[in-house]
Amino acid sequence: MITEEKKEEKNLNFIEEIIEADLRSGKYTQIITRFPPEPNGYLHIGHASSICLNFGLTNKFPGYTNLRFDDTNPVTEDTEYVESIKRDIQWMGFKWENELYASDYFDTLYEYAIKLIKKGLAYVDDSTSEEIAVLKGTPTEPGKDSAYRSRSVEENLVLFEQMKSGAFPDGSRTLRAKIDMAHINMLMRDPILYRIKHANHHRTGDKWCIYPMYDFAHGQSDSIETVTHSICTLEFVPHRELYDWLIAQLDIYPSHQYEFARRNLNYTVTSKRKLLQLVRENHVSGWDDPRMPTISGLRRRGFTPESIRDFCDRIGVARRENMIDVGLLEFCVREDLNKKALRRMVVLDPLKVVITNFPEGVTEMCHSENNPEDVATGSREVPFTREIYIDKEDFMENPGKKYFRLAPGKMVRLKSAYIIECTDFVKNEAGEITEVHCSYIENSKSGHDTTGINVKGTLHWVSAEHAVETEIRLYDRLFSVEDVSAEEGDFKDFINPKSLEVITGYAEPALLEAKGDESFQFLRKGYFVKDIDSTADKLVFNRTVTLRDNWAKAAEK
Repeated sequence: MITEEKKEEKNLNFIEEIIEADLRSGKYTQIITRFPPEPNGYLHIGHASSICLNFGLTNKFPGYTNLRFDDTNPVTEDTEYVESIKRDIQWMGFKWENELYASDYFDTLYEYAIKLIKKGLAYVDDSTSEEIAVLKGTPTEPGKDSAYRSRSVEENLVLFEQMKSGAFPDGSRTLRAKIDMAHINMLMRDPILYRIKHANHHRTGDKWCIYPMYDFAHGQSDSIETVTHSICTLEFVPHRELYDWLIAQLDIYPSHQYEFARRNLNYTVTSKRKLLQLVRENHVSGWDDPRMPTISGLRRRGFTPESIRDFCDRIGVARRENMIDVGLLEFCVREDLNKKALRRMVVLDPLKVVITNFPEGVTEMCHSENNPEDVATGSREVPFTREIYIDKEDFMENPGKKYFRLAPGKMVRLKSAYIIECTDFVKNEAGEITEVHCSYIENSKSGHDTTGINVKGTLHWVSAEHAVETEIRLYDRLFSVEDVSAEEGDFKDFINPKSLEVITGYAEPALLEAKGDESFQFLRKGYFVKDIDSTADKLVFNRTVTLRDNWAKAAEK
């Protein structure tokens, strides 16, 4: 019996089913896919799904995936973006067969345009963009022919050559396909194939001042590369008819386009235009700000490639769009880091504890496991002294019945150390508790406890004498509303004012040995990663995610 879960699982893999059928029938002996980003910004979590899908298919089936940059708009593109995209894909764990660029095909695309003109299927239009928009009609009303639609083949060839040679200013002319101005699909109403842009291209320099539109470059580039399965998101469904028409009219390799649903993430925006706004207006520190949904931002925040691939696998591939809870992404990184992150003790809001019956000037070493999920990681030494720090929230003057942390007359265990009992505390003039006095129970040391005393609470702590001052950046969701696109007004009005809190914490000395972007679980606090801003004199750690989903808890309340 096929369960509903299994039906959904099958539906999520509909592209794989198509490929299996194509290979089984002998239509193809191998498949070729491509990941075609435009280098006008950094990749984000939405692109991660496309990366996992395109590269994942050719990991599963015979064939390969090309990385092709859709660099047809020199005004917005930059080599910085090219390099960041390559870096992100490699970090995600994928390798491309060929590194290609739409600009590699500019000469061929120009010849394709000439071929369409000669077949009477393209013409040079002098209309302005506003005039073209008016003449295009509406979804319920047919468009009207441009006054320049009836130009002869010879005149169009001359004008198009003049466009190429730089005879005309930007926006003064376009090359349009001659299809049908009454077509039910508005994208088939004489779409623009080329526009004039006198701009320096990051690869071709000033060689060209006319550039192909995406719809013209896309299918033809796929065909040149003999891409078998050109996978796009659902917004390209109306474009497929033009994709097929151009390939048919040019009589070139028949690549085929397939569409899957974009997955939207709550509390997030993934529009490149909006992300660029956030960067340029300094709402974030850059494209790799750990609050950004960019792959580089997620990497800097401490997300692992394994957790992102797991997330993409869990959300699957579907035919209809829906909103994905960012909590699932956070769950995936928790699952991964729980297995691999080393444990360390860090106090984020320090309260001094004096252990009055422990000798002054003495340091005793305790041993604490690095990761209980992986015994191969061994243990480390943690210094224990008369004065230690605990977190302020771990002491309460007048606790309730279910409070199992430190309080007057109460006992707790210090992680990997001794059981202590609160005997007194000190307040300042404002009535705030500034110091707690305790006594430790001899013979209660972890691993050697012979007291028989059972306590319910275990606290993390650090030796005051050995504590390493550390900058802690507590990151949270960048937006305070679930669906930013559904809100009225400027999307930036919904930036979460608590998306970043910077505090000073105190860490055990073992954290000084942290390497690169190494991740750690700060006991009872969450998962953290060493930031690139760290120096020899100053440690900086970013919170990747809390130990539990605090947003879900808040929603329940």
